[in-house]
Amino acid sequence: MKESGRKQGAPSPCAACKLLRRRCAQDCVFAPYFPADEPQKFANVHKVFGASNVNKMLQELPVHQRGDAVSSMVYEANARVRDPVYGCVGAIHSLQNQIDVLQTQLALAQAEVVHLRVRQTASFSSHGFTPASPSNSGSPSSKLMASHQTKPIYDMDMMVDQAHYEESMWTTC
Repeated sequence: MKESGRKQGAPSPCAACKLLRRRCAQDCVFAPYFPADEPQKFANVHKVFGASNVNKMLQELPVHQRGDAVSSMVYEANARVRDPVYGCVGAIHSLQNQIDVLQTQLALAQAEVVHLRVRQTASFSSHGFTPASPSNSGSPSSKLMASHQTKPIYDMDMMVDQAHYEESMWTTC
């Protein structure tokens, strides 16, 4: 983060003072966090929180915590501008839904790995090989490569799509 909203040698006001149409003092509390070249950053914060409230919050905080506070306010303000009703909560909800879908896909992939290992073990047994023999003692992927199968055992994308379809069917009922 930039330490000053003003350029060296030029008395350019910070984005906050520019938007508020006031003179930017040397000790302006906004200048270190709202540089002149990022006007939308302060505009969103001002729209959501108000300049007076932001000023009070920053003045009540120790200097070493102000940068983090401004980052949080900017994030929340940008989220509120994008989604006025839910703000950050909408983003969190969306991310939680993505996590749920990915966890389901991971569980399906893990189940498929177990299924493939069982199938591979059965294939080795039917050909007179044992999984513990020296030729088959490598990793699961090397065992799979050693089986010399020419067709895929199972189409993973179809499995994931089918599970997603089934899940959506249950949630819409």
